[in-house]
Amino acid sequence: MNKAGFKISHTIIWTSSIFLGLLSSVPQLASHQFNALEAVVNAGITGAFAVMMWYFNIYMLSRKSDKPRKQSISYKKLLNSLLFGLVIMLGLAYIQQLILSHIDFGPVMLMVEVRGILINLVFYMFLNLLQQNYENQHVNMELERTRNDNLGAQYELLKQQVNPHFLFNSLNTLKAMVETQDQQSVDFILKLSNFYRFTLESRKLDLIHVKEEMEILDAYLFLQKARFDEGFIFNSTLNDEVLATLIPPFTLQLLVENCLKHNIVSLHKPLKIRIYQEDEKIVVENQIQLKTGEASSLGVGLKNIELRYSHLLDKQVEIISDNHKFQIKLPIIYEHHHH
Repeated sequence: MNKAGFKISHTIIWTSSIFLGLLSSVPQLASHQFNALEAVVNAGITGAFAVMMWYFNIYMLSRKSDKPRKQSISYKKLLNSLLFGLVIMLGLAYIQQLILSHIDFGPVMLMVEVRGILINLVFYMFLNLLQQNYENQHVNMELERTRNDNLGAQYELLKQQVNPHFLFNSLNTLKAMVETQDQQSVDFILKLSNFYRFTLESRKLDLIHVKEEMEILDAYLFLQKARFDEGFIFNSTLNDEVLATLIPPFTLQLLVENCLKHNIVSLHKPLKIRIYQEDEKIVVENQIQLKTGEASSLGVGLKNIELRYSHLLDKQVEIISDNHKFQIKLPIIYEHHHH
């Protein structure tokens, strides 16, 4: 990855340089032997040096390099900057000596070189810190872009995910119904067809209306009723307002599938599953009667839903579990909020 560039406003460069020039003349302004020419020349020399070092350091630090940075400060560049600054200040001090020939060149030279080193160090450290911050932001943006690309690809895979065991179980149930000449065989085939039609249509979408999701769930529940008979009891109290909101496709179906997969479904003790609204959430609730070895399992369906809400909406799915019931609370997505 190429090194990120950074920019400094020309206004900042020139304003700060003029300020440093004026600041360097403060001791002369306070002197009893004030000389206006000396103050002006001193301010001009300092300001000119500051401008040149601003642009030189910006150019040097902005140059692209194929080698990765191994330390926060490049001592080679710092040395180059200091040497360049010494040469520039030497030249400016010589110009100052030509204008102010009555001043002893030795002490003046020492003073301006020390001043130049200090100014140059401040500029270099400031620009180096600014560059580090700029590069870190650039890297973070690249990481975030990569993360979003990976999540996007992962989400596409999640949308394609339909439990193959459901198809196998449905076909076995259909086989048994046909063999016993069950009168609901035709309805079962139609519901199975509708369910997979919903699957093909909805997988292209990120969000669908809750009403459409309930149609998918109704088809799924009909198929499961043919398999489990009265082994579970389902109840939904979602009103029309909630049915008009949005939800990732197959969310409710996956949650109900999760309930049936990990809990005992029995005619003697039917599994109760409820879907209702609570505040700004859709709640899927079931009593806990886990199968053996299922105590620590959240199921593929739930993990799928958590990833989808996190990727699409940056919202968290709330999970509540005690010794009696298990609840999944899904944030309600209003259409105007999504847009």
